[in-house]
Amino acid sequence: MIIKQIATGNLHRVQITPVQTNEYQKITKARYFFNWKTEKKYEVYKLCMVDSSEILGLISLQRIPNEWRVHIRLLTVSVENKGKNKAFEGIAGNLITHAAKIAILEYAALACVSLRPKTEIAKHYINTYNFMATGLTLSIEMPEIINLINRFDHDEG
Repeated sequence: MIIKQIATGNLHRVQITPVQTNEYQKITKARYFFNWKTEKKYEVYKLCMVDSSEILGLISLQRIPNEWRVHIRLLTVSVENKGKNKAFEGIAGNLITHAAKIAILEYAALACVSLRPKTEIAKHYINTYNFMATGLTLSIEMPEIINLINRFDHDEG
């Protein structure tokens, strides 16, 4: 998985790993927009460049087996990677792809990834990641999940 540095066009390899308990103290609301300590009982993952421990993005997941679904509870990029002046692109896409890969491993062809976005960003998820409106949530299923994985799960631009 890679992200692209906007200023230079350079590509950087990233890894997504579980957040460790001792890391929550450095995950502040000022930098990551939410109180992530409230997500400790769920699966919380961080995205960092391979050669760095700096957290560029976070995702909290909840598996819902009876619906063959992985639900994205929270998703954020660090403050310097949000909006038009962001430093890197591809952080959110890689995190959503991580959720999609978990869904496929758990539920195979029935896999679904869902999220409940704030109204202003719903169109972004629909246009950028092919999510569909499903009531109060947005979701992505097969074959769109495979398309998302093919788009983001590689080590080259």
